[in-house]
Amino acid sequence: MTKRLSGVDRDALGAAATAVGEPPTKQKMRGKQLFHWMYHRGATDFDTMTSISMDLRARMKAAWDLRRDKIATEQISVDGTRKWLVELEDGAKVESVLIPEDDRGALCISTQVGCTLNCSFCHTGTQPWVRNLTAEEIVGQVLIARDVLGEWPSPSEGRLISNIVLMGMGEPLLNYDNVVKALKIIMDPEGISISRRRITVSTAGVVPMIGRLGAETGVGLAISLHAVRDDVRNELVPLNRKHPIADLLDACRTYPGASNARRITFEYAMLKGVNDSPQDAKELVQLIAGIPAKVNLIPFNPWPGTIYQVSDDATIAAFAEIVNKAGYASPIRVPRGQDISAACGQLKSDSVRMSAKDRQPA
Repeated sequence: MTKRLSGVDRDALGAAATAVGEPPTKQKMRGKQLFHWMYHRGATDFDTMTSISMDLRARMKAAWDLRRDKIATEQISVDGTRKWLVELEDGAKVESVLIPEDDRGALCISTQVGCTLNCSFCHTGTQPWVRNLTAEEIVGQVLIARDVLGEWPSPSEGRLISNIVLMGMGEPLLNYDNVVKALKIIMDPEGISISRRRITVSTAGVVPMIGRLGAETGVGLAISLHAVRDDVRNELVPLNRKHPIADLLDACRTYPGASNARRITFEYAMLKGVNDSPQDAKELVQLIAGIPAKVNLIPFNPWPGTIYQVSDDATIAAFAEIVNKAGYASPIRVPRGQDISAACGQLKSDSVRMSAKDRQPA
């Protein structure tokens, strides 16, 4: 089988051309040409690259391949949310979710197969960690989604995929190098060209990597906080035992680029009787004082076997009012894709447990 180039960066593409006989003096130019065809136009066949000589196209095609990973299953929610179970080259599977709006949409992508963090309220955390995704596999999820939507060449406006959120399976900052490499490809203005202002990386609190992420990428930051006291957060997010709340918030206060125009998002799953009291809300606003921030209140999305329940609507509303009065936007997230296990925290998903007979091919 030929070696796959899909998802690699400009330098690797230039090196691939040199490997099939192009002079080193043309390596940079060839890398730029290939990058344009693959990430601006979405090419999956060298024969379509008409600005490249037929001879080079033939040599590239004999040595390299532009195939994507496969969609094993596609599910579409009653609310329009789409979830893809993507099968990787080694047979491992991850999930991507598209949350559409009228004229735009957010694509939620995964960074690991499984997860190591074992957050007690998160379905993904019950799935064993298998491995990190490569940068190519992370970028590949964006390419696949654009293929499905027919969103090539890269539009300058009116995008169906306007935002990227790294909030799928896995902890992005525990796969830092591959995540940053993938982000640079996704943000590159000569290719997929999604602005750093439209990209958000979510972390459960890998404190040593937070400042580095901001300095090297400038993307938005989301923190899976979910509790205001270490004893509670230790149970919900075991990583807190290594990086407690005080250290996490210190990293947020110094996050490069954070401002009122670029607020840090604190994700807060509302768990009945666990973290949803008025006192919790008051402590939350004290904790984040001085940080340009907003708080996303997420009604807990149940999954089979969980010990948690979602907070009552009135409790969530009262919590939001306290946070709002303190000067922080606190939207209550409307659950999307619950019927296909595509909502926040559900991405172990039924597709892992479904039999092959029950899966509906894309």
